[in-house]
Amino acid sequence: MQIFGIDLSSEMIRCATGLNPGIEFRAGDIRALDLPDASLAGIVAFYSIVHFVPAELEAVMREWRRVLEPDGLLLLVFHIGEETVHVDDLYGRPVCLDFHFHQPTEVEAILRSADLIVTESTQRAPYEGAEYASRRCYLLATAGVTVAA
Repeated sequence: MQIFGIDLSSEMIRCATGLNPGIEFRAGDIRALDLPDASLAGIVAFYSIVHFVPAELEAVMREWRRVLEPDGLLLLVFHIGEETVHVDDLYGRPVCLDFHFHQPTEVEAILRSADLIVTESTQRAPYEGAEYASRRCYLLATAGVTVAA
């Protein structure tokens, strides 16, 4: 089994490699993955959709579906809400980031439209004092088997 991580930011890749030297990290865009069709058994996407507004999510989900094997798994975690939180400082460094929150029902509908079937859905409160004060949603989905027409 091969495990690897993908991020758009070369700085995030540098940090991840330093913290996890045994795992390969690659530069890439989750909207256009440099991977063959049906090449992944699973995708773990923790807070990976925070930089996308709802209208952009379908393209992301379709790309993830493209690279998942039939019955491949997707674990998706995101902040629940409708707001956008702008951040100018993150961990003591200047940044200019917007974090988009999403509604679970909307994300589930987008997953379905991309032929991903939600099998589990869980929500939780933030860990007080350790996380941003928002609820989180954990969705487990499987890639539906596509039947040729």
